[in-house]
Amino acid sequence: MLHSVIVIENTQKAAPIITAHLLILMLMLAGCDRDRSDHNGPEGAVTLKVWAHAGQQAEREVLQSQVARFDQRSDEIDVELTFIPERNYNALVQAAALAGDLPDVLEFDGPYLYNYIWQGHLLPLEDLLPTTLIDDLLPSVIRQGTYDQHLYAVGVFDSGLGLYARRSALEAVGARLPESAADAWSIGELNDVLSKLSLRDNDRAVLDLKLNYAGEWVSYGFSPVLQSAGADLIDRESYQASQDVLNNAAAVAALQHLQNWIMAGYVDPNIDDAAFVNGRVVLSWVGHWAYANYKQAWPDDLVVLPLPDFGLGSKTGQGSWHWGISQHSQQPRAAAAFIAFLLNTDEVLQMSNANGAVPATRTAVARSVNYREGGELHLFAEQLMQGVSVPRPRTPAYPVITTEFQKAFQQIRNGADVKQALDEAARRIDQDIRDNQGYRAVH
Repeated sequence: MLHSVIVIENTQKAAPIITAHLLILMLMLAGCDRDRSDHNGPEGAVTLKVWAHAGQQAEREVLQSQVARFDQRSDEIDVELTFIPERNYNALVQAAALAGDLPDVLEFDGPYLYNYIWQGHLLPLEDLLPTTLIDDLLPSVIRQGTYDQHLYAVGVFDSGLGLYARRSALEAVGARLPESAADAWSIGELNDVLSKLSLRDNDRAVLDLKLNYAGEWVSYGFSPVLQSAGADLIDRESYQASQDVLNNAAAVAALQHLQNWIMAGYVDPNIDDAAFVNGRVVLSWVGHWAYANYKQAWPDDLVVLPLPDFGLGSKTGQGSWHWGISQHSQQPRAAAAFIAFLLNTDEVLQMSNANGAVPATRTAVARSVNYREGGELHLFAEQLMQGVSVPRPRTPAYPVITTEFQKAFQQIRNGADVKQALDEAARRIDQDIRDNQGYRAVH
């Protein structure tokens, strides 16, 4: 009988989390023990080392149960699962990569995925996973996991953006209710809606942009504004320049709209993260993850709308944690079998039900109560399947790109000149790309 080994340190109700000090100790021990074969389990099974981020408790519990089910079905593979704190995940994985001690299977968040591929840490998956499984993945999942014409990572869920609203408040001002991205409000319509709503509000603040969020939210939440307007974070043909892309006239005009909303007082700063739940605002610009709380607050009045069209159609962010296989894994077939198990329809739905995210396969979407056609969140799945979503730029330069865009956005929200802020961000991004010889050669 096989069993999984769960590494536990600083636990939170059976959520095993490995600390930085423990990881360093593990790397030291691994370095002293490299002549031993540590890939045979207690009954001769292959031991598969798996690292995951310690996200929501519900996610951890589902993954632990999935490991247990996988072990029960397999006579040859024993999974050793380790959770790593999300805030330290990238740094600890990079440390393990430098030491040559990456596990067989591990997760990667969208902002860092392409840098890991560029550094040569991951194996292509197209010859390891069943073709039928790959064909069932949402196109957005394929897009995020693909680099240089190879599929390096796959997720079991994806994400998306929308405008949550109170139907009654919109109807009170005669606002149209778009049902799909193709029917989204134009930016002119949204400006008109905001103006009308503000006249019925004591403090004029009627929109939540989640300005209380920080870090990657800025790029995830607002780069679709650029893409909808005809701009982007970087030129996606060559991935060599942000100049005249991030700071072109379309980008400046689009972000000027956001700045105008803030300066006009339409945007609630949302310091308590309760602007929509408490009814202070009518509209909330956020992702699928807000649905459960919003539905509880407004069970009979909640509606989900696409983001506005800034000129070239409504766009949305996408992306999630993806699974990949280490280049140095001695058992890539076993690693692929574990990932394939996580992508079984029942397993995908288990995770989607736990974290509320969009299921990563078409089959699972069709079986999902919320995301299937007619479901309250079908808009999010539809956007991912119809190409409305835009992945993060697939370049190792992305960590620098997102950092510089975040800096520019913070300046813009505080009233800085939009063109100057974007000019400086583009200059810094392009300098980083030049400093790294265009990130062309895989390390």
